Amino acid sequence: MTSADVYAIGAPIVVLMIAAEVAFTAARGLPHYDRSDVLGTLGLLGGNILINGITQSTIIGLYFYLYQFRLFDIARELPLWMQWIVIFFAIDLTFYWYHRASHRVRFLWAVHMNHHCSQHMNFSVAFRQAWFGPLSKVPFFIALPLVGFDPSITAVAGVIATLWGVVGHTQVIGRLPRPFEFLFNTPSAHRVHHGSNPEYIDKNYGNIFMLWDHLFGTYAKEESPVRYGLIKNIDSNNPIKLTFYVWQQIARDLLQSRSGHDRWMSVFGPPEWQRSDDAGHTVAQHH
Repeated sequence: MTSADVYAIGAPIVVLMIAAEVAFTAARGLPHYDRSDVLGTLGLLGGNILINGITQSTIIGLYFYLYQFRLFDIARELPLWMQWIVIFFAIDLTFYWYHRASHRVRFLWAVHMNHHCSQHMNFSVAFRQAWFGPLSKVPFFIALPLVGFDPSITAVAGVIATLWGVVGHTQVIGRLPRPFEFLFNTPSAHRVHHGSNPEYIDKNYGNIFMLWDHLFGTYAKEESPVRYGLIKNIDSNNPIKLTFYVWQQIARDLLQSRSGHDRWMSVFGPPEWQRSDDAGHTVAQHH
């Protein structure tokens, strides 16, 4: 099985999911879809696909190059079926920390923010992907080949994990039975992640599992109604503006910072950081 095989099977299913959700919400008169929002999503997705197409072969080549320096020969130690099970957990744990860093480190938030700027929640929002996302993941996911996970398996499992992530982006599926809510990233768990409510910010980072959020203290249960979007929303669905919005703030703060500490924090601080010489300056639009 290759990544292309997974897309060939998964893409039609996702299209049917979106069509069914559109029909269902239209029949119920639910305002879950907005034309401008969907067009903005398509623009963001198009840029992501373009960057991914340009860089994919280089990134995969890097993973195979690093694989020769692996710490463990997992392919030799584990049967193939067990490798697949372990790799899904490894991918999700790596994604957890990448995703968490993307909410807590300013330049990574600059990449990731556009996924959270939609004030709607539907299957199409899953495709509101960052233009520079394929590049920002690399420093985290190079750990997998270095540990000993075969990149040819990791690439396919990664596509499957990505398609699973689509399922969480909906309001038409309620809370599932408790074991599923505890173990997996369900629609209810992921609605929390997209909420700008104070109690929901920086919660539920997992893509497949909620195990890491329980383990590392970032889990929150969906209780109060979710307000989607950012704390201070951006009145635009222009994919260019959304892609470079926080980058412009970072550049401005770098130029105006008066100390090495502020220059460092301009790039590596949390999204809500403010310059010490500009206490009233809003820098983040943090989700």
